[in-house]
Amino acid sequence: MKKAYFNKYILFLVICFSFLISPSQNKYTHEDSLKGKVSKEREWWNVLHYDLWVTFNPKDSTIKGYNIISYQILSSYNKMQLDLMEPLVIDSVIQENKKLNWKRDGTAFFITLISEQKANSKNKISVYYHGKPKRAKLPPWDGGVIWSKDSNNNPWISVACQGMGPQVWFPNKDHQYDEPDSAGIHITAPEELITVSNGQLRSKQINNNGTATFYWAVTNPINNYNMVPYIGKYVNFNDTLNGVGGTLDLNYWVLEANLEKAKKQFTQAKTMLRCFENWFGKYPFYEDGYKLVEAPHLGMEHQSAVAYGNKYVNGYLGRDLSGTGWGLKWDFIIVHESGHEWFGNNITVKDVADNWVHEGFTAYSENLYTEYLFGKEAGAEYVLGTRKAIQNDEPIIADYDVNRDGSGDMYYKASNMLHTIRQIVNNDSLWKGMLRDINKTFWHQMVTSKQIEEYMSAFLKLDLQKIFDQYLRTVKVPTLEYQIKKQKLKFRWIECVKGFNMSLKINSKNDWIKPTEEWQTILFSVNKNDLEVGKNFYINVKKIK
Repeated sequence: MKKAYFNKYILFLVICFSFLISPSQNKYTHEDSLKGKVSKEREWWNVLHYDLWVTFNPKDSTIKGYNIISYQILSSYNKMQLDLMEPLVIDSVIQENKKLNWKRDGTAFFITLISEQKANSKNKISVYYHGKPKRAKLPPWDGGVIWSKDSNNNPWISVACQGMGPQVWFPNKDHQYDEPDSAGIHITAPEELITVSNGQLRSKQINNNGTATFYWAVTNPINNYNMVPYIGKYVNFNDTLNGVGGTLDLNYWVLEANLEKAKKQFTQAKTMLRCFENWFGKYPFYEDGYKLVEAPHLGMEHQSAVAYGNKYVNGYLGRDLSGTGWGLKWDFIIVHESGHEWFGNNITVKDVADNWVHEGFTAYSENLYTEYLFGKEAGAEYVLGTRKAIQNDEPIIADYDVNRDGSGDMYYKASNMLHTIRQIVNNDSLWKGMLRDINKTFWHQMVTSKQIEEYMSAFLKLDLQKIFDQYLRTVKVPTLEYQIKKQKLKFRWIECVKGFNMSLKINSKNDWIKPTEEWQTILFSVNKNDLEVGKNFYINVKKIK
């Protein structure tokens, strides 16, 4: 790829990523707090199950339905916060056959329950709603409900809602810190169309009004924003994988015109799954299976039903994000979005401010897949190539409790941080062991960045805190400042957090130094005119006279 063209494309990519994050200025609104804070009306109850029933009407772009929310009571209280985005409206909320009162505050509904809920018990409410939901402008980055047509002018409908949340199409507890342990998804649409969703298909019912209802059951915990309908003229083909957890069902749902292309392109899915089970451990959702579903947008990590819209070409819509050529050897959407099954879906952060755990590890999985196919040097070349996308505009970790992502650098700056830590570990067996164990330790859990940082330091037996602080919480790239005189090497770190002392590999002899902010001097007996610094470390190097 020519450099000028590549740089223009990277700029486009950064603009696209920016749709996933909030404005850079730290000016927060009441709505930000309603969305991002674990309020008193949220913290007392734990979601157990969503039983969702929704009818999609493509003729007028409206939906209607209800959600039966089962929950566990953690402490006694009688008010509940649910979320539903305008212009959708709640018609009624029912508990024990009684209508409940509520007060609306923007997208939040504060519902007064029939009585104070008793701790250590369970209950449920039913929320009925309807309306014309927000239409997606540029999915998946600027999302909502997607009302589109396929090439034969048939309705093709889906949802992409990461960031804005699933409140764009159904009422729920819309915060990443809590997710249902299971879900039933019942989608009704014109009977000539097929509906695909998360989990396993349990039934299809033909109704007497020209519609059909598909019931999909999810038996594992699932992120709210990953619950999704795909409605269109789909055809299906399937396969199985003899994987770490036994036999994994593989299902592929595509538009009929693309069936032969999909049969060829989707063979990559089995290779990808073998690679990631090797690096990350067992696929986290064997009971729900693995699906690729053709979508009317580029792609999204919808759990057990990954959205695919990469036009059946390798790379990112036929482009290599690394600029090295390696990214054209495999399909970006199959690899990246499926990587989220481990990081994002299995391990989920409680606050979106920590979304680097999702995106950084998953961007790093692109490197590992390249390595799996073509060797360690190829994987390293790929991740180093992605540094062109790093902006260092804002810290990767953003402010908490206001539903705000940090910089788009949560993708490739974070993946280069992980690649750097791998160099410091200098033991690939230990590194792989950490990646596999982290998915066991936090299996189907919601976590914080702090938990992941402390876990990695403990498992690897390294104090990594200053490294995390440097790369995640500042926009500075640590810089090795050095001088060579009379076979003596003088060096220190600058542009770094206080106490930064990351070890660094130098020269072809596999020598190591441990710079600090203070000058150090050592004998420099390597028969070279200059210092060679390990290219796999994401740092800057500055030579002084």
